[in-house]
Amino acid sequence: MSHPAVRSLHVHPVKSLRALARDEAEVQPWGLAGDRRWAVVDGDGKVVTQRRHARMALATAQQGPDGGIVLSAPGRAPLAVGVPAPRSTVTVDIFDAAVEAVPAGAAADAWFSDYLKDRVRLVHLDAPEHRRPIEPGYARPGETVSLADGYPLLVTTTASLDALNSLLARGDHADEGPLPMDRFRPNLVVEGTDPWAEDGWTRIAVGEVTFRVAKPCGRCVVTTTDQATAARGKEPLRTLARHRKFDGRLVFGQNLVPDTTGTIRVGDPVTILG
Repeated sequence: MSHPAVRSLHVHPVKSLRALARDEAEVQPWGLAGDRRWAVVDGDGKVVTQRRHARMALATAQQGPDGGIVLSAPGRAPLAVGVPAPRSTVTVDIFDAAVEAVPAGAAADAWFSDYLKDRVRLVHLDAPEHRRPIEPGYARPGETVSLADGYPLLVTTTASLDALNSLLARGDHADEGPLPMDRFRPNLVVEGTDPWAEDGWTRIAVGEVTFRVAKPCGRCVVTTTDQATAARGKEPLRTLARHRKFDGRLVFGQNLVPDTTGTIRVGDPVTILG
């Protein structure tokens, strides 16, 4: 067994849009720099994700040096969206957790509404005071998260994906596999471990940056969405339900909370501290 190391790094500038691979990424207290700082919301302020619109997987937000983004999607002309000027915020509901965000503007709203055939708007998380607390019981006082579902980072391992695909190959929907890692939308992918080794981690170091392993990541219908076509299947939820169901949740990957900040890179050693 080789020593654990970072296989790949990923950011998602707009929540639920296509992931972008990075050679390196800055770890901030609330997540990787540029990860999930934008989100699409509906008329009630509820966050809109691939759970509701699988086609979000086909849209991309490329990051600009000033924090702005360029949106692109099949059949749509690209649209540059700058970071909105600080002004009155709107309340965003992320699975019953409230966070304040700044509207991106009419052009971005029209772009997304036309693409998704749904009346939605784009918002941006601007100031640190608008970030929301991490779930009580898994965080220290003052620790916050951006527009991610609940935790600053998600880690997965290549060995566990290989093990899951082996289980899937013996199931009723073997034709859907093997599945790629992008189904699970991780920030950090680690290679060189045993399958499911991450279940026993409590603290890790990636290079010189340390993290607490908060809790396993419960999976949803987004994992059944082909990130290249937006087609939905049955897997991996069927296989997870048979082999990876804990406390009523279908689990793959672990949520991380940074203890320190710094830059992490592809190829960095991953040290299991506990």
